[in-house]
Amino acid sequence: MSESETVVEEEVEEVVIEEVRPIAGIGTLVFGKWDVSDITCKDPGLAPYINLTTVGVPHSGGRHANAWFGKAKLSVVERYINKLMRSGPYTGKKQGAMKAFEAALDMIAEKSGENPLQVFVNAICNGAPMEEITRIKFGAVSQPKAVDASPSRRLDVALRNLAIGAHQGTHKSKRTLTNCIINELSKAGSGDATSYAVAKKEELERIASSAR
Repeated sequence: MSESETVVEEEVEEVVIEEVRPIAGIGTLVFGKWDVSDITCKDPGLAPYINLTTVGVPHSGGRHANAWFGKAKLSVVERYINKLMRSGPYTGKKQGAMKAFEAALDMIAEKSGENPLQVFVNAICNGAPMEEITRIKFGAVSQPKAVDASPSRRLDVALRNLAIGAHQGTHKSKRTLTNCIINELSKAGSGDATSYAVAKKEELERIASSAR
């Protein structure tokens, strides 16, 4: 074998194939940090409705607002941030609510050492009620009846209660919204009954059970 052929073989061996990674914030990375490809949902009813796909900043500008079931195309991260703007000092301040939620995810990851989005999904599953009540009128008599909640409705209620629980923690308190989000998501993720979302779920299911 000649010296030129030996040099060519050595150069080929030195070529290293670089691993292809997703672009930060596009496709599978939330806030450019958290990978959603390994997130699991223990609730088979909610699993098809929990959308974590994020393209850049979680802000769609309401483009799905008037579409039939358009909210199913939105990331639950954006939907939760929108719920945080319902009332209080963060009303209409999406940038502030977004930064508070991102900081909360960072601190959850630092404390628990796991993907904070998994804690978020667990909190949604534990805070989603299986049953609700409706009122059926027989003449002048209104009677409560238990009904099964649809998966989309369950997801809406869970996100709303998680946001309300975070807001209530800041009322007449020096705690920031970030700290209250961490507290609410951590408790709901572990199924703690002191969580606002879990407590409301159990209360609603208890009322529905007595109205069967």
